[in-house]
Amino acid sequence: MELSAHERGRATDPGVSTGFLARKVGVSPTTLRSWDRRYGLGPAVRTDGRHRRWSPEDVAMVEEMCRLTAEGMPPAEAAGAAKKVAALRRAVAASTATTSQPAGLESAERSSVTSPPPPKRGASRSGTGMPLGSNVRQECRGLARAAVRLNALAVQKQLTAAVLTHGLTTAWEEVMVPTLQAAGRKWESSGDRYIEIEHLLSWHISATLRGVYASSMGYRRDDISHVLLAGVPGETHTLPLEALSAVLAEKAVPVLMLGGAVPPEALMAAVSRVGPSAVVLWSQSRSTVNLPLASHVAARRSTARGSHRQNHVLLSGPGWDGCSEPGLLRPQHLTEALQMIATLEN
Repeated sequence: MELSAHERGRATDPGVSTGFLARKVGVSPTTLRSWDRRYGLGPAVRTDGRHRRWSPEDVAMVEEMCRLTAEGMPPAEAAGAAKKVAALRRAVAASTATTSQPAGLESAERSSVTSPPPPKRGASRSGTGMPLGSNVRQECRGLARAAVRLNALAVQKQLTAAVLTHGLTTAWEEVMVPTLQAAGRKWESSGDRYIEIEHLLSWHISATLRGVYASSMGYRRDDISHVLLAGVPGETHTLPLEALSAVLAEKAVPVLMLGGAVPPEALMAAVSRVGPSAVVLWSQSRSTVNLPLASHVAARRSTARGSHRQNHVLLSGPGWDGCSEPGLLRPQHLTEALQMIATLEN
């Protein structure tokens, strides 16, 4: 949140209110009170013994707590590290009052305290209010915290780091998807509240996937047929297709991505013109499944590049669960779809 010049000036004064600090760091006053109660991460001064007044040192401690939790550290560990940093700052300030302190000591010491070993996977508490469960990567927790706070910059940093650290396939299956699913359960169980969290996540995940796709386009091969990706008529959810298109582009496989809700006539025209090595039809829900269309695509003979082969069709997405038709493939997840496509190409 952008603060006014007057508010920025107040931030440096001792004794800011809880409401002001909440606006400054991007969390709710309730969260600040919870951190104080659970972890002792509270202000040093309370007016009349009740009202919290946060000194500049208190503000810095809370900012450190926000930074660490946004990076995926569990709240209890982050609170402990933030308090250590605060204690170190006080010790450095006391020493500089009586001795000549070498320049750069505080920053060097702070780095050693705030750069703990990477958090272990599978901590039981998420600290986000999202039903993530216990058996998820630590990056899911950091991503969820950033999304709950509607911190777009932190969300994008978390996604970019996950792709760089684990690769796109693992980042999609073990970081993006579990967090998206938790966000969906969050608003479904709260009377359609918090839907903005899922929208924020979806937008940034889409931006990340398309960024990978765009950056990989220059390395694609032209000596093999395209893989055609399309959402069936009426299906507007395309994030899984975007993930598949990005991974295939990374592997230099030519992709023709038509997006969601492709009309049958347009789909058949594209199949005839391109002569794809595989056609992936995505259906998110049972209501959009169109098995006759899938069979028709598989039976269509392409004349592109002189080819007269039959099309290989992959039925992808949970909407196809329980559907079967001779000659149609049914991958269950991204990795299996990639394996099937690689086999068809070879």
